Amino acid sequence: MSSSVSQQFRGAFTAITTPFTDDGSAIDFGALNEQIKFQAAGKVTGVVLAGTTGESPTLEAAEWRELVTRGTKMAHDAGILAVAGTGSNSTHHAVELQKFAAKAGADAALSVNPYYNKPVQEGLYAHFMEQADAAALPIILYNVPGRSGVALAPDTVGRLAKHPNIKAIKEATGSTDSAGEILIKAPNLALLSGDDSMTLPFASLGGVGVVSVVSNLIPARVVALCDAFLGNRWAEALKVHRELVPVCKAMFVETNPIPVKAAMKLLGRDNGVLRLPMTAASPATIKTLEGVLSTLRQPVAV
Repeated sequence: MSSSVSQQFRGAFTAITTPFTDDGSAIDFGALNEQIKFQAAGKVTGVVLAGTTGESPTLEAAEWRELVTRGTKMAHDAGILAVAGTGSNSTHHAVELQKFAAKAGADAALSVNPYYNKPVQEGLYAHFMEQADAAALPIILYNVPGRSGVALAPDTVGRLAKHPNIKAIKEATGSTDSAGEILIKAPNLALLSGDDSMTLPFASLGGVGVVSVVSNLIPARVVALCDAFLGNRWAEALKVHRELVPVCKAMFVETNPIPVKAAMKLLGRDNGVLRLPMTAASPATIKTLEGVLSTLRQPVAV
């Protein structure tokens, strides 16, 4: 890892779910506070608010602002970092979200590739540069072609990495080739895995952590994985990785966050319904989750 890589963006960041009331009409901020305390007890570096796992596409504008504002304060009160999801397929909108997140006191913004409109690489470059210029807030690029329909090419990441506000990348391509090339083209960026199962493979190339779905359930184990490889204890890291593989697979038997919300309910940490078009987990998924969860170590209690 390059010595110039930001030390702030290392370890486990939890892509936290957004708890809704039982009828789905509002965010349950009491439940969110308990979730954030649970994550802090597991020693994660930070939480990502209003990400994909947090059902950001279904949040109203006022809800997003309240979630970022109150969630940031909750995270800081718990002693961990708060990252706000500020991505949009409209550059103007992304800039506005970036400015708001900075004013709300977030520690960083997670900005996804513009989705659906599929810009070319020059469009992607211009989009993120506009956002990076908008406010003095660190940006974590979010490269997830499976969701957005377009990938950031390593050469484009290398160009973006020259901006002082672009500090990290969440690499969710599932490709060691892509991750490896990004680390060559942009050695100053902190590379975080965007897929739990790829955390250790990416770490072997120089990755420094993960934005995790699994850590909603067992934050301390995901932290243990990151601590092991960051501490150069590779045999220990491999052991934890193999322990986590079945859980990683189970989190994506249906579209995220359907399985993770179901799993949290099974663990006695119900966080409300999913908002349409996300639907409740199928009976087959519940059965799969019950089998996987029965093998987990007990989660860290708050």
